[in-house]
Amino acid sequence: MFLRRSLATLSSLPPTVRQLLAPGTPSSSAPIQVHGWVRSVRRQKRVAFAVVSDGSSTEGLQAVFPDPSLVDSLSKGCAVKLTGVLVDSPGAGQAKELQVQAVDVVGECDPEEYPMNKREMNVDYLRDHCHLRTRTNHMAAIVRLRDSTIRTLQDYFTTLGFTYAHTPLIVSNDCEGAGETFRVLAPSEVPPTSTAKQASSSSSAAQDNGKPPEHFFGRPAYLTVSSQLHLEALATSLSRVYTISPCFRAERSQTGRHLSEFWMLEAEWAFTNKVDDVCQVVEGAVKQALSQSNLDLQLLRNELPESRLEAFEKAASAEPWTRITYTDAIRELEKAQSASKVFKYDPIWGSPLRSEHERWIAEQVANGPAFVTDYPTELKPFYMRLNDDGKTVACFDLLVPHLGELVGGSLREERMASLRKGMKREGLDAGSYDWYLDLRKFGGAPHGGFGLGFERLMSWMTGVENVRECIPMPRWAGRMLL
Repeated sequence: MFLRRSLATLSSLPPTVRQLLAPGTPSSSAPIQVHGWVRSVRRQKRVAFAVVSDGSSTEGLQAVFPDPSLVDSLSKGCAVKLTGVLVDSPGAGQAKELQVQAVDVVGECDPEEYPMNKREMNVDYLRDHCHLRTRTNHMAAIVRLRDSTIRTLQDYFTTLGFTYAHTPLIVSNDCEGAGETFRVLAPSEVPPTSTAKQASSSSSAAQDNGKPPEHFFGRPAYLTVSSQLHLEALATSLSRVYTISPCFRAERSQTGRHLSEFWMLEAEWAFTNKVDDVCQVVEGAVKQALSQSNLDLQLLRNELPESRLEAFEKAASAEPWTRITYTDAIRELEKAQSASKVFKYDPIWGSPLRSEHERWIAEQVANGPAFVTDYPTELKPFYMRLNDDGKTVACFDLLVPHLGELVGGSLREERMASLRKGMKREGLDAGSYDWYLDLRKFGGAPHGGFGLGFERLMSWMTGVENVRECIPMPRWAGRMLL
């Protein structure tokens, strides 16, 4: 009974504009209902036209009004229910159009006050109106492309035998060890203000006995910066796991590549002992995303030069991406710097690659995406597997043109002694990681994984320069609307 009711509910939904404009959609002799928002209205003497969008497609549906008076109540942005018949369009712009018989304005929109009714709206203006900016073609396309890209990646990992897993957002440790975490405090943990202290009664003070409030979870809690450690735990029983989830970082970077709340695709799997195995999985995933063929991606790339489009096509081809060690990359950077002083910061072995270095490697050395492998131990977290040289770790960063780092990954250190040594090097309390050490103690296996910044992927594959325009409601230091 429940299944029949569910199916009936689904089938009772009216068709979306995307469904009506899909190739092969038949015309309708019986009236149908179309819901959406008016993009534009055009009146002629004997007929009127409107374009209606419900956000399901880059295209709006052209509505034809044989009675021009039917559009008198319409304005840009108003929500409508149109009743009419779907017919073949005689024009060249669209295969179908709706011959409107009745109009119901379900939500009015005053064109004089509507913030999205301006002719020109720059990036800052749209950020100030992020609750409305998905009504623009560009931002709506971003949201739909996020949806299709996630489904594409999920299909890819399902094909490879991975299990999608949910990992906690509230955690007890900082995976990256960078100290850029948000603390999570229950109301009982927040110290009272001076006013509250004065107002507190002697009885409550007696109950406190001057003791600091206890942690809600029994220990300090943070918003996660990565799901990696928890995925490692799952990989020791499920072999191959991945997640696509939000992460949080309390860093104050004001670049076009950083957000305080962002989404990550992270994967971990057991029984792999080669960095290149991890690189190949990453390469396959990103190529799948690049190979999408949809109108949203075309719209977002519409103003990119032909050279960028050709570069995307090459990156999505079967040709393997460049692999280069960190040491060799530094040599290439040093050559370029000594020849023409092209960098603001000198490349030095043992120092992190700057964003200008990363972009140069991808654009000038690789002429496309490049995996930079085997970074010095001091530059990477404790959990990365130490190489036989004792100086570098079995890791990689995927660098892409115009952006820099897109993915970071490594083999994870499965040897207990080496892992403890790495923790000691970074000043970590091994007792806080007992559970993580147990993963090695009880049936530990060689394993590896990676993390991909989803907004960065969106930025690179669309050519949108700032990740703040790759998520509907961005958060960064000093800024959180809604």
